[in-house]
Formats: sequence, C-alpha cells, structure tokens
Amino acid sequence: MEIDNIECVSVSDVGFDDEIPHHQHHNNHHHRNHNHQNNNNLQNLQFLSSKTHNVNVNVVPLTINHTTSVHELLECPVCTNSMYPPIHQCHNGHTICSTCKTRVHNRCPTCRQELGDIRCLALEKVAESLEFPCKYNSLGCTGIFPYYSKLKHEAICNFRPYSCPYAGSECSVVGDIPYLVSHLRDDHKVDMHSGYTFNHRYVKSNPREVENATWMLTVFNCYGQYFCLHFEAFQLSMAPVYMAFLRFMGDENDARNYRYSLEVGGNGRKLIWEGTPRSIRDGHRKVRDSHDGLIIQRNMALFFSGGEKKELKLRVTGRIWKDPPNSDGSNVCIPNLCS
Repeated sequence: MEIDNIECVSVSDVGFDDEIPHHQHHNNHHHRNHNHQNNNNLQNLQFLSSKTHNVNVNVVPLTINHTTSVHELLECPVCTNSMYPPIHQCHNGHTICSTCKTRVHNRCPTCRQELGDIRCLALEKVAESLEFPCKYNSLGCTGIFPYYSKLKHEAICNFRPYSCPYAGSECSVVGDIPYLVSHLRDDHKVDMHSGYTFNHRYVKSNPREVENATWMLTVFNCYGQYFCLHFEAFQLSMAPVYMAFLRFMGDENDARNYRYSLEVGGNGRKLIWEGTPRSIRDGHRKVRDSHDGLIIQRNMALFFSGGEKKELKLRVTGRIWKDPPNSDGSNVCIPNLCS
C-alpha cells in the first residue's frame, strides 16, 4: 500500500537521512535497536521542524513506498504490538505503549532512563493519517482501515480465526473450521458423527457431584457444516442442573440458517427444546450463562432416569434442519398465508 502526498522539507545545512529505513524483524534486541533508530528519526524531524524559520526550505512531495517501515515506528519495542494513544516516550525519544509502560516499571527498555509522563504527540498525529489493511488479509479480508479504527475492526472481522470450541479445558488453539475439526478429533478425541439426527445416552454414577460432572462434546457433520452438541452440569442459583445446547461452527449470520430440537424424557414425561444454534464466536460460557438451551433440573433428571435417585441415565434425542428462507425461526403457520 502506498501513502501519497506526504510533504517533507529539504534543508541543505542539516545532515541526516530523512528516509525511514526498512528492516526485517528477527528478535527483540533488534526491535529495540530499530526502535531507537526510528525514534532518532522522529527527533530529527522534530528538530527540523523547530529550525525551519531560520533557513530556506523547499517543500517537495515524498511518496513512502514501504508502509511497513512506517508501521515499525508504531511498533512497541517490548510487546511488538501496534501502539495506540497514549503513546509514551522517554527523554531520549524512545517510545513504548501504555500497557508495557507499567510492565517495565516506568523505565525505558532501550536506554533505561525514567519514562515519566511524556506523550509522543507527533507519533500519535502521524498515526491518524495512516491506513492499513486488516491483519487477516491473508485469510480473505480486503478492507483498508484508518490506523485508529483498524483494531476495532479486527476484533469483529468475519475472517478472524475461530477459537477452539472444546469446553472441558481452557484450550487456546485458534484456526479455521477445517483445522479446528481436525484438532477436536485428533487432540481432544471428540466423537464425530455424520447426519442431522442424534440419540445420546448420558450416564453418571453419582449425580450429586455436579462440580465434577463430565463436560461432553460431540461434533455432527450435516448440510456441509459442523455443529457442536454440548452436555454438562453446573450450578444455577445454587441448584444443580443439566444443560444441552448446540453451537454452529461458523459465523452468526450462517448459524441463523439452521434450527435444532432437543428432547429428553422418561416415566411418561418429556421436555422439548427448539431453537437456533449459537455460533462458536460466542464463547461456551456465554451461551451456557444465557441459558440458551435445554435445561433439566436435577430432580427432574433423576425422575427421567427411573426415580431411584442413585444414578443419572438421560437419553437426549434431537435433530438439525435448515430454516426456510425469510423465516423468522418461529415455524408458526399463519392462517391464509400458508399453502
């Protein structure tokens, strides 16, 4: 990407290189030396700005062909992430992001001088004029965004990787859907099934141990998509409950194209739940805490199990289907409008 129409002053009696060098990153030590060099360039630019009233200057247009070099100026030397206001600097002009400023105990990581509360307003102003592609452009995002709104976009970009939907552990793996399906099968040993109907039996010898209940996940492949069926136990208002719900392995907009039903019963009674699967963009805990699924109180679960209250034996059945186009998801037939 090129940045056009940036004006630079040319002064005959000031001898420094006004081009921003372009280097590849190799390690943190190199980051710090590069940051030191970049900040010297900033200081030179500031010095030049303060001296222009005493010398003859010619204003010439300068095109920066390497946006990466400009981006390096905005890279924190500690965490290597892009810096956003407030950007701090030491007395020698070395910059650091506000998060890392507290991590280094207010000491410049480059020259070890005290940082103080000096803002690098010049660099913050430069950032306002820049535009960059989304960092997920290699995954398909073609958007170009102002520097300060780029981070907000990337947090909700439809091309960003998905987090592992496995709920039994805090798994940090991210990737696209095919990669996560392989990861669930190979690393978490999740059961994989093909088809849009299911019939599962959940057994637990001591149903009173809610905290130690097994977190179960099953993946279904149907309609060319993947769905995660969760079943678990947790405390709801101090009362133990069991919950089953379905998540769609894809974005929310695509999830709305599908519906599912869950049914559990026994002893002549049954509970039925019908709803729209939630996207795995919504974290597992978020879906669970919203109670968006089939919830079974423990006493009812034991009643379905046979009433002896010694062992939990639940059979959960269900199916997945595609929602008709332009449907609101209610599946209610309106008189005189349905053929």
